[in-house]
Amino acid sequence: MQDLKGKVAYITGGSKGIGFGVAKKLVAAGMKVAISGRTLKTVETAAQYLGGSENVLALQSDVVALNDEKEAIQKILNTWGQVDVVLANAGVGHFAPVDEMSATQWHQMIDTNLSGVFHTLKASVQALKKSKGYYITLASLAGTNFFASGAGYNATKFGVVGFTQAAMLDLRKYDVKVSTIMPGSVATHFNDNDPSEKDAWKIQPEDIGELVLDLLKMHPRTLPSKIEVRPTRPDKKMG
Repeated sequence: MQDLKGKVAYITGGSKGIGFGVAKKLVAAGMKVAISGRTLKTVETAAQYLGGSENVLALQSDVVALNDEKEAIQKILNTWGQVDVVLANAGVGHFAPVDEMSATQWHQMIDTNLSGVFHTLKASVQALKKSKGYYITLASLAGTNFFASGAGYNATKFGVVGFTQAAMLDLRKYDVKVSTIMPGSVATHFNDNDPSEKDAWKIQPEDIGELVLDLLKMHPRTLPSKIEVRPTRPDKKMG
């Protein structure tokens, strides 16, 4: 997939943060990009920022619902006829000691972060087999490093890493490449953060976009299946 011009990508949770940062890079590389989110108006606004052209498609989809993802993929196929790249990026986080975490918080994370990546792949896998495409999940360093107040989030991200690695083994015989990206601190709105100059030490969303481009341009014989990425200088954290 080294020539990306005209290729079609689908990014869940693409209206802001990492998903939006990746979308910007893919559009700039000449790809057609569909982004989705739970609220269509928010996604449409993001699509306008991406250029609002015939190369950008705004979709309403909640990854918690398999049918939403199936409909999103069908709309992409109806519009562009193919799906070459899927980035399962949508995610939520609640952080509390396990004895204080609510069942609602737990299930929201499981349903979005873990079941969501399955729903996205389930909906797109036949299209990816046809295109010999690429499926990428957005996990976290929390998928290999546990921490206090992270029981629910850790459970989902450990799960995403395991799910993606097993899916990689299942799908590579179809020439479908599968990778998981595991970032550390990223300057996004995640967990009610308001990105500002104080986040300059963090990984920036566009940096993840560059990483995705690198993966897509990699020679087909080579598969970086699990990529850890972290801030170079966390000691520059302010405050």
